[in-house]
Amino acid sequence: MEQLEQFTTPVDAVVSRMRALDAALDARDGVAVFNRVYLTVTEETDRRLDSGRFPDQHTALTLDVRFVQRYLSAVDAVTDGLRPPACWRPLFQFRRHPGVRPLQFALAGINAHIGHDLALAVVDACRTLDCEPDELESEFDRVGDLLTALEERVREDLMPGPDLLRIADPLTHLLGAWSLERARDATWAAARALWALRELPDLTVEFTDRLDAAVGFAGRMMLTPLPD
Repeated sequence: MEQLEQFTTPVDAVVSRMRALDAALDARDGVAVFNRVYLTVTEETDRRLDSGRFPDQHTALTLDVRFVQRYLSAVDAVTDGLRPPACWRPLFQFRRHPGVRPLQFALAGINAHIGHDLALAVVDACRTLDCEPDELESEFDRVGDLLTALEERVREDLMPGPDLLRIADPLTHLLGAWSLERARDATWAAARALWALRELPDLTVEFTDRLDAAVGFAGRMMLTPLPD
């Protein structure tokens, strides 16, 4: 697998990889549920890039590809028999659990990707573009806005109907404790902190590990199995 520092493939290539995953995975697989959700966002981003709707396409492309590749790297790690980052482990561990609902899988993936991957992707992009995080804030906000819209649609599409209130009530309670807006704010702060620590490798590793573990803990709670 190509190292992140050398990854310059356009969004078209990562979309192709995600489509291949969608075709290969069982539709009920928790990773497949998240992959379908994220593929929708990535395809929309690709369309907007192709239509020239971003003022700085190079910056947008750099951040988007670095961001998507973090998720694909986690998938590759599992495929290769390696451990993915802690933030992704709950999703891969519970991906076939019959007591976990599709909405839980989707939001647990969004939690991992926003809470951990996006912060590191901002730092990756800053190194590639030789810029400060503040220069990427508008692109960061754009990614966040897309995911916010996606989260709203996911909740509407995957929440059980009124005939399944025995499931929906505990599900609403469980997932209501997590907020994408708060996760976005925390991620931006984490990205800036990581950039400030870039000349202190020991502290960078410790901060990154703690961020990874905290996001993974939240994901594990989100994937609590619920009764049939």
